[in-house]
Order: sequence, then C-alpha cells, then structure tokens
Amino acid sequence: MGFSLSLSCSAMGALILGCLLFQASNSNAQLRPDFYSRTCPPVFDIIGNAIVERLQTDPRIAASLLRLHFHDCFVRGCDASILLDNSTSFRTEKDAAPNANSIRGLDVVDIMKTALERACPRTVSCADILTIASQISVLLSGGPWWPVPLGRRDSVEAFFDLANTALPSPFFNLTQLKAAFADVGLNRPSDLVALSGGHTFGKAQCQFVTPRLYNFNGTNRPDPTLNPTYLAELRRLCPQNGNGTVLVNFDPVTPTAFDSQYYTNLRNGKGLIQSDQELFSTPGADTIPLVNQYSSSTFLFFRAFVDAMIRMGNLRPLTGTQGEIRKNCRVVNSRRIRDVENDDGVVSSI
Repeated sequence: MGFSLSLSCSAMGALILGCLLFQASNSNAQLRPDFYSRTCPPVFDIIGNAIVERLQTDPRIAASLLRLHFHDCFVRGCDASILLDNSTSFRTEKDAAPNANSIRGLDVVDIMKTALERACPRTVSCADILTIASQISVLLSGGPWWPVPLGRRDSVEAFFDLANTALPSPFFNLTQLKAAFADVGLNRPSDLVALSGGHTFGKAQCQFVTPRLYNFNGTNRPDPTLNPTYLAELRRLCPQNGNGTVLVNFDPVTPTAFDSQYYTNLRNGKGLIQSDQELFSTPGADTIPLVNQYSSSTFLFFRAFVDAMIRMGNLRPLTGTQGEIRKNCRVVNSRRIRDVENDDGVVSSI
C-alpha cells in the first residue's frame, strides 16, 4: 500500500504545476520520469513510505533529505558520491567541512535501499533514491510535485577535496554565491534564488549564525541588514561563545512547511544565514526582484523551484553503463557483483 496524504487546494495546484512542467523534465534525453515503470513500479511508494514513517518522529527529516540531494549534486553531479563511506581508495565526502556533523538522513536512505533491494534487486540507483526522496519530501511538506527525471547511476568514488570547495558557504556574499552556482552549471539568477528557497524549512546550527550576530565581517558589530527584533531573538537562541551545535529554525514563521514565507522573511530582514539575506540586501542585485516575486506568489516560487530542481538533477548524471547500481549505498560494489553486470547495465541476481 503506497504512502498517501490529503491534498489541500495549494497542493492540488502544485500537482497541476508539475504536469505543466512535464516537458522540462525531459531536458536530459537519457533521463526520463518513467525509467522504473517496468523494472520497479513500487519505487515511489517504498521511498515515500520510509519518509512518512520517519516524519512521525523526526519532522526535520524532509528538509534534511532535500539538503542531502543538494550536497550530492553540487559535487561532481548527482551521483550519490556523498553516501560513500571511507575506503582505501578515497576519503568520504561526509568528512568535508560543509557536511561533517551536519548532514542527516543517511540511515533513512539505508532503509529505502534495503527495501528496494528486496523488491527490485540491483535496479534503483542510490542517486535516484536521493532525487526521488527530495521530491517526495518537498511534496509532503506542502510544496510542489513534479515528474522526476530518472535513470542516474552511482559513482564509484567520492570527492572529499571538491566537497570542501564546491559547496556554497553560509558566509558567502552574493558574488561568491553566484560563482559557486555558475561553477556547476546553474548560472541563472532564478536557479540561485529558487534553490535557496529550500531553506524555507529545516534548521541550521548556531555556529553558522553567530558571526553575523556579534562580529559581522570583523566589525565587532552585528550584520546591519538584520531586523533588530530578529537579532535580539537570535542572540537569545545563540549566545556569544555558546554551544555552536544548537539548532535554529531557518523560517521562524512556518518552520516545517515548504512555502514562500522564506522570501517574505528576507524582505523583512529575517534571513537566518548571511548567504540567504544577501539575495535581498545586496544593493542593486538582480536577485531582489525575484525575491519580491516569490514572496508575492507561491505559484511563481514553486514553478521556479521545480525548474531549478530539474536543472540541478541533470548535472553531470552517470547513465547507460557509466558508474554502477550500488547494492549498498555506502560502499562501491565488489568486483564479483560488477562482473555479472549485463550489457544493458542491469545486474543479474547472484
């Protein structure tokens, strides 16, 4: 029995929006939404059920799974390299500064993969699991649905050094943010502004917030773009020299909902981290009109977010016979498993 949810009017509109964007989902000819329609029909139910079950005890998991997908795609494309543990051949991306002690949801991905291996052995890639999980997480939180292009394969190595340099920092200014996005092929202002809207739910650690509360850019003063009332609240939650791992909601108004409140917060000087507020508070920036548009229209935000997610999901995918379909998302397949892979890229049972 598949996962289910009661659709509000806004959610129904999101479904219609996804259908309207179906053609955009085919922007990479080797990826297609129906990739598993014959080889693993229950893939969406299995992944969705795992998320629904975890949401009962961990309301933050939806945002965490979306972030996991972001951090995977920004490092050599969407290939599940972020899931690999340390090996004798490479160091895990989980140890990189942007990921260490902060990425979450790895155990939920393990649950999904175990269930999928039972239902459809050696068929669904870990890269596609992350992609589907991010889409379902957004939908379950009130965001849009879209037809997810599928057919990615998994990397056989991790990229620790690149993970330390490619992922945007919460302390970046707008110029640095644009450069980080452009470096991976997301060179439109709407890519940056819409994908940043993923911070409409979830939490951040105080260590990524406190510099702008007490010593912004070495001034020994707070970030002048911060709303004074919000500044006082953040200082209460994140005292100077306090515990840097304390968690703060990205969105203080609707913290677990995927909506456009994030952009209204930016307009009110209530962006949690510097890189978010830069989108609205950088004088003359071409991102400001987009923040205003998305704040005023949830439909426009959802449409831009879906488009940007599809573009991000198409970053350097491994397809065909490239890479592999990992049996365990944490480790590269053994030579024995790789040796029985068929010419069409499907691994036979062993």
